[in-house]
Amino acid sequence: MQNTAPKPTAAAASPSAAQATPGEHTQHTSALVIVTILFFMWGLLTSLNDVLIPHLKSIYTLTYLQAMLVQFCFFGAYFIVSLPAGMLIKKIGYQNGAVTGLMIAAAGCALFYPASKGGYGLFLFAFFVLASGITILQVAANPYVTVLGPAPTASSRLTLTQAFNSLGTTVAPALGGLLILSAAAVGADQLAAMSAAEQAAHKAQEAAAVQGPYLALAAALAILAVLFAVAKLPKLDHADDGKPALDGKGGAMAYRHLVLGAVAIFLYVGAEVSIGSFLINFLGEGNIAGLSHADAAQYVSLYWGGALVGRFIGFAVMRYISPGKTLAFNALGSILLVLLATFSEGQLAMWAIIAVGLCNSIMFPTIFSLALHGLGKFTGQGSGILCMAIVGGAVVPFIQGMFADTIGLQPSFLVPAVCYLFILYYGVKYVNLHKQPVATA
Repeated sequence: MQNTAPKPTAAAASPSAAQATPGEHTQHTSALVIVTILFFMWGLLTSLNDVLIPHLKSIYTLTYLQAMLVQFCFFGAYFIVSLPAGMLIKKIGYQNGAVTGLMIAAAGCALFYPASKGGYGLFLFAFFVLASGITILQVAANPYVTVLGPAPTASSRLTLTQAFNSLGTTVAPALGGLLILSAAAVGADQLAAMSAAEQAAHKAQEAAAVQGPYLALAAALAILAVLFAVAKLPKLDHADDGKPALDGKGGAMAYRHLVLGAVAIFLYVGAEVSIGSFLINFLGEGNIAGLSHADAAQYVSLYWGGALVGRFIGFAVMRYISPGKTLAFNALGSILLVLLATFSEGQLAMWAIIAVGLCNSIMFPTIFSLALHGLGKFTGQGSGILCMAIVGGAVVPFIQGMFADTIGLQPSFLVPAVCYLFILYYGVKYVNLHKQPVATA
């Protein structure tokens, strides 16, 4: 960053300024509380996929690769929608963008009702619509949090709000296991003994188990959209915030730390989502824990709960230790735990893969804030690029599904281990980014 202090401008008095009046601090706090609710909701909706994947795999007799189409459609929406979402938010503002995202997400949840009667293809379409709404929320909310306070504590602040995202991901698998998976507790032998008509009726009943929970989520999102629309939030403007920025030469993509950060986000989201997607089936393996889907879902909550605990710890730790060092340490821990889960059995393998959630905790907010550092007026564009990179959640599980079908489920976990290697590199490379000049290509 430049050593000279920015000249006083209108933007310097915005919510992103390091010096804020008591009234602005109150406004910042209120805004963070409201935005944090959004983080919770999209965490809950995203983590429910981990419950629905084995559920739909069983209903429609899918391979692992076919089952991963859920994540492919869900996270593929990030790639398709992120840049249009950035342009939309630039036109209508962060607050109106969040309201739009909530309404689209509500529509996606409502589509699960007809999907439960129409087959796997309609489920995939519903996932895409739901994720499109969440993408708009992400593009609006993440940069919003980074500027609601001093720049040096942006990683810490985003980590705190992401902790509530993790609260949503922690609650969802246990709730989904209770409301969706337990309603279909019929063994394979019992199912085989049924007639074709009875099997069809049973599968229709299993598919219908998603109707109530997702209609309730649709209503909650619609209500939240109304409340968010009438809330008084500070207006944000990145047109000139006093930070160094390129003047139209290459835009945000000219910043090396943003480009590499996008790769890191791609691989991180891919690894985290892939582990969660396969976790119920992994814990059901005879040499691991032999759990039923409903019982395994409770342990998926522990996986996401580790991220919740870790983000609260990270919020405090990164006020004293550089984000890059914390990121590198956690990436190394993830690699070791995934390798342990891949090459061991029983309780050791089970708890090793669950513990990866703790290491995942600070990765997304830390990479995100490091990648946006010093982008100035290109912050919104950079946020859109990073949200596009969330498509890793579509690609990496798809790759792991291919390996799971060919070499086996347990060895396929080497795929996320490779992803964490690059994140380790990114953390080491930018260990002191906030103390260095912003580098461009």
